Amino acid sequence: MNYLRNLISNRTEDGASAVEYGLLVAGIAALIVAVVFLFGGMVSKVFSGTCNTIKSSASLTTSCS
Repeated sequence: MNYLRNLISNRTEDGASAVEYGLLVAGIAALIVAVVFLFGGMVSKVFSGTCNTIKSSASLTTSCS
Protein backbone atom coordinates (compact mmCIF):
# COMPACT_ATOMS: atom_id res chain seq x y z
CA MET A 1 0.00 0.00 0.00
CA ASN A 2 2.84 2.41 0.82
CA TYR A 3 4.42 1.64 -2.53
CA LEU A 4 1.26 2.80 -4.35
CA ARG A 5 1.05 5.97 -2.25
CA ASN A 6 4.67 6.81 -3.03
CA LEU A 7 4.12 6.11 -6.70
CA ILE A 8 1.09 8.41 -6.86
CA SER A 9 2.70 11.20 -4.81
CA ASN A 10 5.83 11.15 -7.00
CA ARG A 11 3.72 11.57 -10.13
CA THR A 12 1.99 14.69 -8.82
CA GLU A 13 5.31 16.25 -7.80
CA ASP A 14 6.86 15.48 -11.19
CA GLY A 15 4.01 17.24 -12.96
CA ALA A 16 4.30 20.28 -10.73
CA SER A 17 8.04 20.53 -11.25
CA ALA A 18 7.58 20.23 -15.02
CA VAL A 19 5.17 23.17 -14.95
CA GLU A 20 7.59 25.17 -12.83
CA TYR A 21 10.45 24.48 -15.25
CA GLY A 22 8.20 25.46 -18.15
CA LEU A 23 7.35 28.76 -16.48
CA LEU A 24 11.02 29.37 -15.74
CA VAL A 25 11.99 28.75 -19.38
CA ALA A 26 9.17 31.00 -20.60
CA GLY A 27 10.29 33.77 -18.24
CA ILE A 28 13.89 33.54 -19.41
CA ALA A 29 12.77 33.61 -23.06
CA ALA A 30 10.63 36.68 -22.40
CA LEU A 31 13.59 38.39 -20.71
CA ILE A 32 15.85 37.65 -23.69
CA VAL A 33 13.28 39.04 -26.12
CA ALA A 34 12.88 42.18 -24.02
CA VAL A 35 16.63 42.76 -23.86
CA VAL A 36 17.00 42.32 -27.62
CA PHE A 37 14.22 44.83 -28.31
CA LEU A 38 15.53 47.34 -25.77
CA PHE A 39 19.21 47.22 -26.69
CA GLY A 40 19.07 46.06 -30.32
CA GLY A 41 19.12 49.55 -31.82
CA MET A 42 21.97 50.68 -29.61
CA VAL A 43 24.09 47.65 -30.46
CA SER A 44 23.39 48.14 -34.16
CA LYS A 45 24.60 51.75 -33.94
CA VAL A 46 27.79 50.67 -32.17
CA PHE A 47 28.58 48.11 -34.87
CA SER A 48 27.82 50.62 -37.63
CA GLY A 49 30.06 53.21 -36.00
CA THR A 50 32.85 50.69 -35.62
CA CYS A 51 32.52 49.62 -39.24
CA ASN A 52 32.57 53.24 -40.45
CA THR A 53 35.66 53.97 -38.34
CA ILE A 54 37.51 50.95 -39.72
CA LYS A 55 36.37 51.77 -43.25
CA SER A 56 37.60 55.37 -43.09
CA SER A 57 40.93 54.51 -41.50
CA ALA A 58 41.66 51.64 -43.88
CA SER A 59 40.36 53.42 -47.02
CA LEU A 60 38.06 50.56 -47.93
CA THR A 61 35.40 50.85 -50.60
CA THR A 62 32.97 48.31 -49.11
CA SER A 63 29.74 49.38 -47.48
CA CYS A 64 28.78 48.90 -43.82
CA SER A 65 25.35 47.38 -44.21
